[in-house]
Amino acid sequence: MNENSTLRAVILAVAIVFAGALVGRGIVQFRLADRYVSVKGVAERDVAADVGIWPLRFVSTDDLLDRAREKIESDRKRVMAFLQRAGIDSSQVSLRDLEVTDAQANPYSQGPVRSRFIVTMTLVVRSNDVEGLRRAGQAVGELVAAGVVLSGGPFGSGPTYLFTRLNDLKPAMLGESTANARKAAQQFARESGSRVGAIRRASQGVFEILPRDQAPGIGEGSEIQKTLRVVSTVEYYLQD
Repeated sequence: MNENSTLRAVILAVAIVFAGALVGRGIVQFRLADRYVSVKGVAERDVAADVGIWPLRFVSTDDLLDRAREKIESDRKRVMAFLQRAGIDSSQVSLRDLEVTDAQANPYSQGPVRSRFIVTMTLVVRSNDVEGLRRAGQAVGELVAAGVVLSGGPFGSGPTYLFTRLNDLKPAMLGESTANARKAAQQFARESGSRVGAIRRASQGVFEILPRDQAPGIGEGSEIQKTLRVVSTVEYYLQD
């Protein structure tokens, strides 16, 4: 074998060894990439609603439109006086809807019409005085006693309480939920004889606003006290 042939054989042997090392390294990396754990981290905060919204819908009926209109206007004044006594300024009240229905004009009605005209008015209260709005809602029987015919309609019959400062709490809660997820991963790693590596994949999840007292029949909107919750899902690589 001449020198050129010997050199080529040496180069080929080195290349085969080097390629084998790369293949082996690739297999190791692939196996390591398969070793990961998926964990969830939860963060919660107890908060209080900072805005209250209360649609007040009331109805007047009569055979004469003028009398029905006069009654609805009288009821409006009673409602405004009631709200003022509760500490709610008129600037926080707006007219949502005024609807007049002629029962005789309904081609689908059957039987005699007791009151031809139905006048419906909806006033909406929007206030940052959540506690004052709650007290007003509990005293709504005063309006009924004064002859105001309240109707729930499509808006419901009581105040709805909102929490509007979620964005102020998001960064801290996301950080807490991610930290809790890492703690869970570390616990798993200790029990499996591994170490937590870099993040493989992460998803923030969805923020939820829940009633603080989660009992059947209690809706979030009807409760002033609420619980914010976010769940983050994180996948971590595991290392030996």
